[in-house]
Amino acid sequence: MTDRGDRIVSVLQDAFEVLMLADPAAFRHKFRKMAASPWAFYRGSACLFYADMAGEPDEWADDRTGRVWIQGDLHAENFGTYMDSEGTLVFDVNDFDEAYVGAFTWDLKRFAASMALLGWRKALPDSVIKDLIRTYIAAYIAQVRTFAEKPGDELFSLRLDTTDGVLRRVLQRARLATRVGLLDEKTMIVDFERVFRRDRSGTRDVPDNERARVEEAFAAYLDTIPSGKRATSSLTYAVKDVVGRSGFGIGSAGLPAYNVLVEGRSQALENDVVLSMKQANVAAPSRIVHDDYIRRYFTDHGHRTAVSQRALQAHADPWLGHTQIDGVGYIVSELSPYLSDLDWSDLTEPADMLPVLGYLGRATAKMHCVADSDSSQTLVGFQVEEAIAAAIGGRDQEFTDWIVEFALRYAAQTREDHELFVDAFREGRIKGVDATA
Repeated sequence: MTDRGDRIVSVLQDAFEVLMLADPAAFRHKFRKMAASPWAFYRGSACLFYADMAGEPDEWADDRTGRVWIQGDLHAENFGTYMDSEGTLVFDVNDFDEAYVGAFTWDLKRFAASMALLGWRKALPDSVIKDLIRTYIAAYIAQVRTFAEKPGDELFSLRLDTTDGVLRRVLQRARLATRVGLLDEKTMIVDFERVFRRDRSGTRDVPDNERARVEEAFAAYLDTIPSGKRATSSLTYAVKDVVGRSGFGIGSAGLPAYNVLVEGRSQALENDVVLSMKQANVAAPSRIVHDDYIRRYFTDHGHRTAVSQRALQAHADPWLGHTQIDGVGYIVSELSPYLSDLDWSDLTEPADMLPVLGYLGRATAKMHCVADSDSSQTLVGFQVEEAIAAAIGGRDQEFTDWIVEFALRYAAQTREDHELFVDAFREGRIKGVDATA
């Protein structure tokens, strides 16, 4: 194996060793998904990206811009719709499992490299890929400067009335979803009461002692909901059923999870709510951010995920909170019917993709700039938009060229890494996961 191949194996084992030992079958499934393509490999290997970032020079990350709230795994498929706490459908960044405090450039570089990979997968020439990334970065810089010049970043969002084209259609499709539809999919009525379906793939019954621990953790979770978002009636949080869950995304392999069915705002069966309670993992950026103050800010990874999501979304899920089971952090949130990811499969022409990249650049700027001294968190205590605008200064072209050069270079590296990873996995070089099973 090459030195690079050894590095890939070492980074993956360091990041996932405990989880691989706990659930090797889940990681065998994860690694086979990652083996499918360079894109899938990139999505599942954020830990490798950050191990590489530790050795990358970055003149744009100073004492302030190197310590802003970031999404941590920003790639082209981590954008979609959600219903905010005020009842507005919003298109924004989603998935905060890797969120942490770090360099703002890491989000931009990870996204730009993902676009280079996506463009290669769609057989787009490098010149077109460069235009797509430049459009994204130009929109990002412009939005950051708008926030710096006109305070009120939390008021900006991509909604039905502020978007058009592809993004507006995504929001319109999400609007057609219903909570009753979600409940019909995941639950059924037995003896005049709603319970989870047990015949669904990835769902399991939990024994009484395990359910007791989950319900105890749920009771503790209620104290982490901000007072302004907590329902006034205790009826809302009455637990009706619990099931174990497995078999979700590439990034969540091996993480124990539960679905919890609660009463909702009334005893009407159509108001029941399905919550996810998932073990939180170590954030990939935290592996290269050696700052004890940041580490001590969080009690556990569930707390870190919840605080990060509230920081990065102006009006986060009112059910969002965190808890612990056996001393391990869990993140709790609603399984909402209004979540709809941006689907790139039908976006094949650059003319259709360019407007989308402009929107995504603005959404990224909003995410970075809303999580600052104006938000409820206290870890980032300065105006992020002012810090980023100052760091870039008048060097827009230089900054953009730097991101573009990195994106194409790292996408090429990822395509090579993917082959090395597949060989290492097939040959049994990743300890703890047997590819022949």
